[in-house]
Amino acid sequence: MKRTAIILMLLLMAVSGKSFSQDKKEQNKFQIKPALLVIDIQNAYLVSIPERDKEVGLYFINEYIKLFRSYGYPVIRIYHYSKEYGPEQGTEQFEFPTTVLIKPDDPKVIKTYGDGFNKTDLDKVIKATGSNTVFLCGLSAVGCVLATWIGAQDNDYRAFMIKDAIMSHNSEYTDNVEVMFDAVGYDVVKMMLDTSVK
Repeated sequence: MKRTAIILMLLLMAVSGKSFSQDKKEQNKFQIKPALLVIDIQNAYLVSIPERDKEVGLYFINEYIKLFRSYGYPVIRIYHYSKEYGPEQGTEQFEFPTTVLIKPDDPKVIKTYGDGFNKTDLDKVIKATGSNTVFLCGLSAVGCVLATWIGAQDNDYRAFMIKDAIMSHNSEYTDNVEVMFDAVGYDVVKMMLDTSVK
């Protein structure tokens, strides 16, 4: 009887073309552990953003920060610095606006390239939080956010741009990026966080 049961089980596995370990891998494949990346919303760069876009973008960035915190997921802040062009670290121009809901203990990465992963410890910081999926907001939609989204893909993260929380110097360019890269809205992000693994 045991031999028949074993043969039957092997036949079922052969027919389905999967092993039990493959089924387990497929289950794990869809479990997300998210982190929010808030990119370059420094005072020096916000001056180039159309006023209405800045108002909407900063409002939604704060809403996403609150949402991620309510689930206990990390908020990682990324700053851009250039020796040639500034802004100088430690100045008001280098910082995010005081209205943004970041905290001093939120992980902080300073980059010198568009891609937040390029020659920084961002990958290490994300891994330390246990995250495997990143949601990107900030600026510029056509520059550093886009470059960091590509960098996330190159580093094997699932990456999503967040609709209405990315900005650029041109509203039409931002809209195009949101469409081309399937930016996700608040309800979708919330649903994904609801089904994510703590």
